[in-house]
Amino acid sequence: MAATGSSLEFAPVVDEVLIGALRRDLLAAGFHVDGVEELLGPVASAALHREQVLPARRVVEAAGGAALAVLTSVFMLGGSVSRRVFDGALPGVGVAGAERLGLVRAGGPGDDDVVRALVDLRPYGASDASGEVRWWLASDLGETVTGVRLAGDHVLGAGGASLTLAQVTARRAVSRVLDLGTGCGIQALHAARHADVVVATDISRRALAFTAFNTALNLGGDRDRAGRVEVRHGSMLEPVAGEEFDLVVSNPPFVITPHSGDAGAAVREALGDYEYRDGGRAGDDLVRDLVTGVGQVLAPGGVAQLLGNWEHRRGETWQDRVGGWLDEAYERYGLDGWVVQREVLDPAEYAETWIRDGGTTPDREPEAWAAAYGAWLDDFAGRDVESIGFGIITLRRPAAARPRRLRRLEEHAGAVRQPLGAHIGAVLDAHTWLATHEDDEVAVTRLVSAADVTEERYLTPGAADPNVVVVRQGDGFGRGVQASSPLAALVGACDGELTAGQIIGALAAIFGVEAEELAAELLPAVRGLVLDGFLAPDVNDPRSDLGQSS
Repeated sequence: MAATGSSLEFAPVVDEVLIGALRRDLLAAGFHVDGVEELLGPVASAALHREQVLPARRVVEAAGGAALAVLTSVFMLGGSVSRRVFDGALPGVGVAGAERLGLVRAGGPGDDDVVRALVDLRPYGASDASGEVRWWLASDLGETVTGVRLAGDHVLGAGGASLTLAQVTARRAVSRVLDLGTGCGIQALHAARHADVVVATDISRRALAFTAFNTALNLGGDRDRAGRVEVRHGSMLEPVAGEEFDLVVSNPPFVITPHSGDAGAAVREALGDYEYRDGGRAGDDLVRDLVTGVGQVLAPGGVAQLLGNWEHRRGETWQDRVGGWLDEAYERYGLDGWVVQREVLDPAEYAETWIRDGGTTPDREPEAWAAAYGAWLDDFAGRDVESIGFGIITLRRPAAARPRRLRRLEEHAGAVRQPLGAHIGAVLDAHTWLATHEDDEVAVTRLVSAADVTEERYLTPGAADPNVVVVRQGDGFGRGVQASSPLAALVGACDGELTAGQIIGALAAIFGVEAEELAAELLPAVRGLVLDGFLAPDVNDPRSDLGQSS
């Protein structure tokens, strides 16, 4: 059975009085991340993170009618309770109020009639570059609790991609933020903490309904912040044409789904379309168009941070392919571009991931699975796709003309220190400084080593000197740079007392080389270390003028 067309009748609605009562009831019940994890315990919590609900259901059944157990069962595990028990768990809003909000449906008016959730409502806790947050997020019930395939207009909660984007976004006080493809509104909520105005757009009217509800639930206690979020319906950049933003964040419908020819027809027949992931474009065209077009809504100094997929095609490196998009964005709008590829899947893995994502499995629907799987592989083969990359794209429109642009494409599949937003913002600032400071100006600047920088030395047993010295970053991407002895010594000496040139002069005397020669070797490496956050201009040095991403 293909994805159903719509479930708009179940979208939540905003009633400020009832939502205020709901907020108070949730707080009183201890319905937050720590409370639910303490209730479930480590085994059931871990299973639930793997989308296995049975252990958690057993725990809440054993907990009886406690409010926290009731809310966890109904809103997170697909359980049902009597009207009497639900009223006891949410005494302020009750079944009647929850029905008016579009959250539950009762089988009848009697105390013993069954109440079931229409939406998933669960605690959300995360860290971004602005600090910790503790909210609740409403979204559509998932396949693990309904047992049926997702609807075509299904609204996701905060999944892995959403959390990644929230954590990698640079959080600075700005005037206007665009959340393009808002979904349940999680990025808009994060942005409302540091922006005067947040415009949240989506092609899905259900998504906008959830965004409005989640904004009211989590920010409604602060009318000023709640009023910062505006929802608009429309595709991609259309709802904000002619406007400018200081920050654009987007977790767009980047999934590469077959849309044309026999392959597209086969997937639509077998699975249908999902608004939250299928952008209706061939290959990776949607992400390309967003990268090359987002500059039209970026204010001077504005930054765009996106997630995306891109194809690795035979005879073309992914850096050449995606780098071409960056070049077009630069030619059209003068944008800097930085792409970090975090994951690569082969075509079969990719197809399996996204067929399962909607709730189709080979054991439950073997014919639909086989048809969609084959169509996906045919679609990739038609474009000579060998693998598919996933990663983070950061774009910036400089506030003023500069002699050097940022054009960086790299792979980093290892662990990172989240939240990355502050680090990414610092790298953009560092590039701005480096773009306007030549080597001779860097040489007369006092630099300091970051607090997270360490040094690793590798020696052959019995040797007096190391064979390899690695300068390691503990924060950010955890980069390691193999350093010569003079470079390692320079990093160790950067405490803000001497300029980089003075340190190089002293090291030249120690190593018995010409200072000019050593400067020519070290200053390019120093620039790289400044860019990546190993070193930074001393804030007390008048030459530092390390401005914010401009």
